Amino acid sequence: MLLSRTKSGLMRTRTGSDIWFEILVFTIMTVFLILCLYPLYFVLIASISDPQYVLTGNVILFPRGVSLEGYMRILRDSRIWTGYWNTIVYTTVGTTINVVITIMGGYALSRKEMPGRRIILFFIVFTMFFNGGMIPTFMVVRGLGLLDTIWAMVLPNALQVMNLLIARTYFEVNIPDELVDASMIDGCSTLRFFGMIVVPLSGAIIAVMILFYAITHWNSFFNALLYLTSPDRHPLQIILRNILLTNQPDAAMVDDVATIMERQRLFGLIQYGVIVVGSAPLLMMYPFVQRYFVTGVMIGSIKG
Repeated sequence: MLLSRTKSGLMRTRTGSDIWFEILVFTIMTVFLILCLYPLYFVLIASISDPQYVLTGNVILFPRGVSLEGYMRILRDSRIWTGYWNTIVYTTVGTTINVVITIMGGYALSRKEMPGRRIILFFIVFTMFFNGGMIPTFMVVRGLGLLDTIWAMVLPNALQVMNLLIARTYFEVNIPDELVDASMIDGCSTLRFFGMIVVPLSGAIIAVMILFYAITHWNSFFNALLYLTSPDRHPLQIILRNILLTNQPDAAMVDDVATIMERQRLFGLIQYGVIVVGSAPLLMMYPFVQRYFVTGVMIGSIKG
């Protein structure tokens, strides 16, 4: 038996079953970690390996026939940069609208003194199970004159009900009624209380909402298929989707290659490369918001 110190400073006896349980949990979690990380690692090494080695299964742990030509051809394609810019604009504008509506709506619905809040919440939750569908939504967007504009990408998804419920629960748990009453006694208005007290205390949930919505906007391509017709307004995901599904990049990427074999080799490099190019920004952003992500989700998911 072993002695271990708990967070409270007390000594606790660890039995053999505790040790074996920890080993089992560590082993299972390690296996799951490998299963999640290896596909990402494989795409990365395949994007710089000779496609012939990839197709024959010779690329497993380390790249072979290393070449950065695929990335060079991807990054010199003007469509990729146009798609990047459009995606950044859609993500920035859309996430800002999402977070503002979600935080304000979540706080309003968390206040027990708000008249009719249960009825309003019922109709909001109702849309999680029943909605108009694709065709009615398209007709609404077209009727509002939003087709082929940035607003067609950000307004139809201005609010996600699940995120609103998480924000509402967070405010109910972390903004006590006593704090509201004290501010009202001091003459603080509701809007001022929200801006000067609630928002500064809600950094964790705001970071979580930014992460959730930013990922949704960055990976969104279906709305672009429905509402955008001009190629110069297409987000990055549409361009990457076309390359991956058609198995052929834009001719401008390989216009200086004469032989069919060499083009096929470049196609393989470009296919894996575009996956890395499309995923890299989100993978780099996550470590900076990871601690807020864990804290915000746990606090916003329980009550009491």
